[in-house]
Amino acid sequence: MHLLTANPSRSTRRLCHLLANPDGSALVEFAVSLPILVVFVVGIFDFSGAFNQKQKIAQAAQQGAIVAGAQPTTDIYSGNGNPDSLQPVVAAAFNSLAASGVLPLANQGSCKLPPAAPSYSGTGLSWTYNFTGCSSYIGDQLSITVNRGATVSGTQTALCTIVSVNYPYHWRFNSVIQLVIPGANYAAITALQESATVHNQS
Repeated sequence: MHLLTANPSRSTRRLCHLLANPDGSALVEFAVSLPILVVFVVGIFDFSGAFNQKQKIAQAAQQGAIVAGAQPTTDIYSGNGNPDSLQPVVAAAFNSLAASGVLPLANQGSCKLPPAAPSYSGTGLSWTYNFTGCSSYIGDQLSITVNRGATVSGTQTALCTIVSVNYPYHWRFNSVIQLVIPGANYAAITALQESATVHNQS
């Protein structure tokens, strides 16, 4: 009873007055539901953007694989750290990403063709080309890996090429989830990777 008879603060009296008024009640409900609505809208937009970028990365990997299937394999067994036959493959994947808008700073600074020498261990038939500076986010890296020594087993074993494209996606959802759950946090970057496989023709 003591709590009920205590003098309410000014903010409490104001809230009670708003709730007693139909217009004020609607205003309070709107203020409570607005952050949730914003989270849902941004979440839908963000997940759609991630799915769209994933599809574009998959298309880039397919473009690279198509070109790889027509390239000779004579120069990949010589121990060359950067075979000439891989350059059109990397260019096809890179240009696909640039044309689809995944790389906003494509063909500028360090994010341009021809790529720097790939990382190659000297064993196996896999080379990884890395591009930096392709977006406004510092530290983002585009990786295109061409594995010309992959095998696919079926009725008979076939030598194939696998082209893999890896690029990070930055979530915007992290900036609005705190409207509903203060202090909430999660990894705001997801590495999207897609691969495509094609039989070696030569």
